[in-house]
Amino acid sequence: MTPRTEMTPRTPAKNAPAPTPTPAPARARTRDADAMAVTAFVLGLVGLLVMNIVLGPVAVVLGSLALWRRTSRPGRARLGIALGVADLVALATLVSADHTWSWSLT
Repeated sequence: MTPRTEMTPRTPAKNAPAPTPTPAPARARTRDADAMAVTAFVLGLVGLLVMNIVLGPVAVVLGSLALWRRTSRPGRARLGIALGVADLVALATLVSADHTWSWSLT
């Protein structure tokens, strides 16, 4: 077996430029905003079929937050907002037509 040597930290040379910090929080923030945009789209789409009273507003809020955080998927965030609004319109139509809060086949 070879003996284990300790690594000493290297000191930068006097003329070397200072290392630039990586913008890890910015990447994480963009990744979170992208996830919000996709989640808004999926919840808005599912909300057209079930639980539109809950999923519609959640899709609108998540889509708006994703746009505010400057997502790299603004189209998906806007589509999530539009589907969330469509959920609420479908809910209003159901309530005014059938006086019910859910889909009815009869």
